[in-house]
Parts: sequence; C-alpha cells; structure tokens
Amino acid sequence: MRRSRAFPVVTTLLAALALLGWHAALAAPPAQGDLSVITSPTNNAVVRGQVPIVGSAIHPQVQFYKVEFSREPPGGDETWAIVGAIVQQGVVNGQLAVWDTTRVPDGSYTVRLRVVRLDGNYSEYVVRQIVVANAQPEQPTETPTIAPELLTPTVTPTPLPPTPTIVIEQPARPTEQAIPGITRTPLPTPAQEGGSFRIDPAPFQNACLYGLAAILGIFLLFGFLAVLRNLVYSLLGRRDR
Repeated sequence: MRRSRAFPVVTTLLAALALLGWHAALAAPPAQGDLSVITSPTNNAVVRGQVPIVGSAIHPQVQFYKVEFSREPPGGDETWAIVGAIVQQGVVNGQLAVWDTTRVPDGSYTVRLRVVRLDGNYSEYVVRQIVVANAQPEQPTETPTIAPELLTPTVTPTPLPPTPTIVIEQPARPTEQAIPGITRTPLPTPAQEGGSFRIDPAPFQNACLYGLAAILGIFLLFGFLAVLRNLVYSLLGRRDR
C-alpha cells in the first residue's frame, strides 16, 4: 500500500522536473554556433569599384572561411575565384572581404561565403544576380527646379477710372450802359497789395529825421551858449582882480 501511494508522487515530481527543464531550455538563448551569412551586398544589387563584403562567418570548430565570386550562371568549382585571401578566424557582423570589381567585366555575378570546419565539412551562403556596372556612369539625383514665375507672383495693377473734372461757371458781370449826357469820372483808389491798402512810410521817416536834427541843433546851440557864458565870466573875473 505504501509503495502504491509513493509511486504517483514520484511520477508527479519527475514530470514537474521535466517541465521545468523544458521551459528553461526554451527560455535560454541559443548558443552561438554555426553562422554563415552575407548581409551586404544583397540579391539584385548594382555595384561598382571597391565593394566591401559584410556579414558573419563563425563556427565552434571553424578552420577558415573564404569569399568567392563567379560569372552567372555559375558552374563547377573551377568557375569560382576567391575574393582577397583565405581567413583563418571567424567574423561576427563585420567586413569579410573587399571585392575589386574593376578587375572583372561588367555583368551579373554570384558571390558565396564558405565556412570550413576542422572536419572538412562547410556551411555556405550565396548571393545571386549582383550586377557590376563600372562602365555605366552613376545617375545623379535630380533636384526639382521651380520655375521663377511660380516663386514670385506677378501682380498686374488695375487701372483706376479717370477723375472727373468739375467746372464751376461764374455768371458774367453786367455791362454798364453809358447814359447820354453824363460823364463818369473814376475815383482814385489807393494802391492795394494782397487785398490791403498800402501806406507810404517815407513822409513819416522824413518827419522823424527832421525832428531829430532840430532837437540836436537846439542842444548844440545851448551848449555853445553855456560855454561862451563861462568864458565871458572868466574874463570879467580876471579884469576885476
């Protein structure tokens, strides 16, 4: 009875441990192992000049890796040429080699990466239809141009209607009719300047000048008489002595 009761308990524990181990295996990140990939250039890429081959070439038992190219359609191993040299260490997300496309004619090529292990086996990654176009000039990026008339709007002035001219007609002065037997003598009118009477200041100036001259003459005359009187008194005083 005890053994029959203990068996289900042990079975349940083993099943729980198995589930935990399976869950841990799923949650743990995969171990770094075999990885052979080219990330640049990609399929149908157009290249020219010096082309860097970028990707990853790793394996726990890596012996070396090599990058090769072949004119399409590729044939046997004799149609493949190596890019650069054989590399005896792994590369992770870096430059694998540099392909000098100026040494090959323009056309469509296939590039492959082989990672060879210590046991002689290898993993491979292939990029197809890479077009080498060194003879074709690069097409410049066209910059859209804007017509000048679109930048600055043209404003056409609207002609204004002509200003009407107002004419005020004054009634004509009645013509004086001559009466027989009566002769009209025009009265003298003082000279006007700017709508006001004009007064000649010359008589007033002359009168002022004459008055000043008379006053000065009288003053000089009295002064002369005073000097003459003093002189007479002084002579008389000397005679009395």
